Order: sequence, then C-alpha cells, then structure tokens
Amino acid sequence: MSNKEPITVEGLKKLSEELVFLKEKKRPEIVNAISEARSHGDLKENAEYHAAKEQQSLNEGRIQEVEDTIARANVIDVTKLENNGKVIFGATVSLQDLDSNEKIKYKLVGKDEADIKKKFIFYQSPIGKGLIGKNNGDLVEINTPSGKKNFEIIKVDYV
Repeated sequence: MSNKEPITVEGLKKLSEELVFLKEKKRPEIVNAISEARSHGDLKENAEYHAAKEQQSLNEGRIQEVEDTIARANVIDVTKLENNGKVIFGATVSLQDLDSNEKIKYKLVGKDEADIKKKFIFYQSPIGKGLIGKNNGDLVEINTPSGKKNFEIIKVDYV
C-alpha cells in the first residue's frame, strides 16, 4: 500500500494525536493490565489475561494502521489554494437539494476523516465523486444508494 492518500491538515493532526494517545497512554495501561492478570496465576483459565492480550492486539493493530496512513498521507491545505469556485478535495460545498429544497453543506475529506454526522464525506463516495471537479453554480445529478439526487452547487469554500 504505497499509494498516497489525500488528507486535510486537521485530519493529519487528529491522526497524530490518536497515535500519541495509543502509544503513550493506552499501550502502558494494557501492559499493566497484562502483568496484573499474570500475577493471578494460571494463564489458561485467566479471562482477565486473555482480555488484556486481546486489547493489546487491537491496540497494536490500530497503531500500525495509523502509522501507515500517516506515512502515506498527502496533506492538502485548501486554505493555501486560490479559490476559483471548483470543487476539490478538502473543499466545503454548500448545496441545494433540488428535489427537497433542503440546503446541505459537505466537506470532502479522506476516508479516515469521513464522518456523516459532521457532514464530512469521503471524496470517493457517490456524492463526493459527483461533486469533484464541478463548479460554483453547476447543477449536478448524482446516483446515490437511495436513488438519483439533483443538486445545485451554491457555494464552494476553501476553509
């Protein structure tokens, strides 16, 4: 997996903070839990020991995942780019749903940053793909899992 993954400045910062937490706080806690459980005797029937080892495995796996993502990160800071109204990775796009008349705002981000509750959508998702490369004022028809959606791009921000 040597291909670069686009990531926003905020996304890289969050991953770096998570890595520090996993290595400096969670890892020592798990090591302590394992040694505590070991002191209880027979490891074959020691549920605490097995649970702590499982936690260790999950934590180490996540550390590797985060380190890999950081190593492959292609940080894109849209605030340093000239805003010409084109939808690009990292842009925040204000849309008008032409079917429901609802206004929606999405930020196009990498897969590790995507969070629909925050309206951060993966740039490779159906909506993300449908918006990339379009311009302010464009009408767009996007095939989503719930059917065709029609939007007008109201505003493109590089924030």
